[in-house]
Amino acid sequence: MADDYRTTEVGERYAQALFDLADETKVLDAVRADLASLRAAWNESADLRRLAQSPVIAAEDQQKGLTAIADKARFNAVTKNFLGLLAQNGRSRDLPGVIAGFEALYAKKTGVVAAEVVSAQALTDAQMKSIQTALRTSLGKDPEMTARVDPSILGGLKVKVGSCRWFMS
Repeated sequence: MADDYRTTEVGERYAQALFDLADETKVLDAVRADLASLRAAWNESADLRRLAQSPVIAAEDQQKGLTAIADKARFNAVTKNFLGLLAQNGRSRDLPGVIAGFEALYAKKTGVVAAEVVSAQALTDAQMKSIQTALRTSLGKDPEMTARVDPSILGGLKVKVGSCRWFMS
């Protein structure tokens, strides 16, 4: 299954570099959208995770694979070049940490509150609205919601906002 998106020291350093470059070149929102797509692909594709994490796949091949994915997805040039650099430096396995770090920096700069909801089955629109309303009441602002299905959860929900996690049954 896909890794949790937790910041790491290496991920934070790379995230800061990507964030600074995206901010300077005024493509912050485009890079954020690219990373959201990449996060979804990471969660759904064992092949992508294998490409990025396998110690037997050469860094050059990881670089070719990640830049090909970026081309196919029509990612911004900043994102594409960054993915190539990450793989070239042998750090493609740190991609989840980079994405988490980038999201934290984006939230800090813009004041956005991101919430991830993980459930055993896909949630209906009504269920997502109910969760969003509860979070809005709790947080005092409207969260940006993402949902993910994890069949290994027997029931209930996992809700993550920033570094806070809640488990609901």
